[in-house]
Amino acid sequence: MRRASCIYMPNIKSAKKELRKGSKRRVYNLDIMGNLKDLIKKSRKAIEAKDPKAAELVAKTLKAFDKASQKGVIKKNTASRGKSRLSLRLNKIKASK
Repeated sequence: MRRASCIYMPNIKSAKKELRKGSKRRVYNLDIMGNLKDLIKKSRKAIEAKDPKAAELVAKTLKAFDKASQKGVIKKNTASRGKSRLSLRLNKIKASK
C-alpha cells in the first residue's frame, strides 16, 4: 500500500495541512484496527480451545467492535457482522457442552 506522503508534496498550505492530518489519522486508525484484529484472533483461539475465559474475551472484542464503529474506523454494518459471527461461534460452543 502506498502512503500519500510519499507520492507527492502539495504546494498549497491547506493541502499540506490535510496531508499531515491524514497521516495522523492513518496511524490512529491502524492502531485501533490492529488492536481489534488481535482481539478477534485471541477470541477465536479461545473459542476453538473451549477456554472458560472465552466469554470474557468475546465481550471485550464486541466492545472493541462498537468503539471502532463509533470512531468511524470501520462501518456500522461491518461491526455488526463481525459481532454476529463471533457470537455465533461462542454460542455454538456453549450449546455443544
